[in-house]
Amino acid sequence: MSQPATVIPAPYRRSEFTRAWRRFRRYRPGLFGLCFILALVVMAAIPDLLSPHSHTQIFRGMRGAPPSWSHPLGFDHIGRDMLSRTIWGSRVALIVGLLATGISVAVGVTIGAASGYLGGRADATLSRLVDTLMAFPVLVLLITLSAVLGPSLVTVVVIIGVTGWAQYARVVRAEVLSLREREFSLAARAAGAGDARIIFRHILPNVMGPVIVLASLGIGGIIILESALSFLGLGVQPPTASWGGMLSDGRGFILIYPQIAIAPGVMISLTVLAFNLMGDGLRDALDPRQHDASLDR
Repeated sequence: MSQPATVIPAPYRRSEFTRAWRRFRRYRPGLFGLCFILALVVMAAIPDLLSPHSHTQIFRGMRGAPPSWSHPLGFDHIGRDMLSRTIWGSRVALIVGLLATGISVAVGVTIGAASGYLGGRADATLSRLVDTLMAFPVLVLLITLSAVLGPSLVTVVVIIGVTGWAQYARVVRAEVLSLREREFSLAARAAGAGDARIIFRHILPNVMGPVIVLASLGIGGIIILESALSFLGLGVQPPTASWGGMLSDGRGFILIYPQIAIAPGVMISLTVLAFNLMGDGLRDALDPRQHDASLDR
């Protein structure tokens, strides 16, 4: 009597997202950065609920008062609560960082993909455009455009967004030049797929990993640029609270009211550090060379 055949179940394989998350989770500094950024997002989403006072309220007789139990970060040079202004300043930092990065990624990915896929004269023209834009000092260009167009939150977002796409275009172009000759691209072209379908359906999904990493690392730099513009009076205008504007307010009182400059300076440093740490974690998680077979089990 023959024995029934034993069916060996196929090994369970985790999804690519799950494996990437497990690789990211192993990098503890990246987790710290992610947790800090999530806390910052909550702070920016509901500043009116988290801040103890209005960021524009002036307390009479408290000009430059030091920290206390009821006001942990003290008061600024005209008597406004520094903790409330620091919380409200997180909204400006994240709005500029995320929206400007989104604009840069959209423009850079589109131009980089078109340049790398089309090649020839189009590639040469777009590459020279990228080289020309990257030749200008970024801060000088931002200061010039902001002075011409007028300082405001919308102006800062648009200016930083439309001047920061060149690095994304260069990375995407290099990846597309390699991917357009791969087997899956040639098979899609042989099956009759159009150029737009090949680019957006088959090529771009394979280049988004490096773009995501570059974007996460670039948000910190954009926050610094926004702070620099606000510090120079060419960014977000008072009475809106911004960390760069708060640094500018504390510049003339650094020796007598140091808390005015310390609080926004610390927040800028921690935010930039958090985005850089998260970017390092994403680079390890999304890099296919970091593949670990033990994570598939």
